Amino acid sequence: MTSIFSRIIAREIPAEIVYQDDLVTAFKDIHPQAPYHVLIVPNKEIPTVDDVTADDELMLGRMFSAARSIARDLGIGDKGYRLIVNCKDDGGQEVYHLHMHLVGGYALGRMLPKRD
Repeated sequence: MTSIFSRIIAREIPAEIVYQDDLVTAFKDIHPQAPYHVLIVPNKEIPTVDDVTADDELMLGRMFSAARSIARDLGIGDKGYRLIVNCKDDGGQEVYHLHMHLVGGYALGRMLPKRD
């Protein structure tokens, strides 16, 4: 089954693509959770982090270098941003095509509350 992200990569569904190369595609989230919210996805459909293999390592590295480039282009590289990857239901994954959220635009604070 083809994911919605694969259809965006193939340009079958409109999206505001901010970066695309032979390994990854990045586009603005349609329901942003911060002033800047971009999804960075591999062009190869990989359901979850648990499905990544050693053959995918170059693509995973490209996701991070694309994130750095996108953050700089958005003007948030110097102040900082957060990268989030969710895995499966309990991890909060909604679309089963591996993806990284790049969020920023203000001080995000702690990701999880401090535990005693």
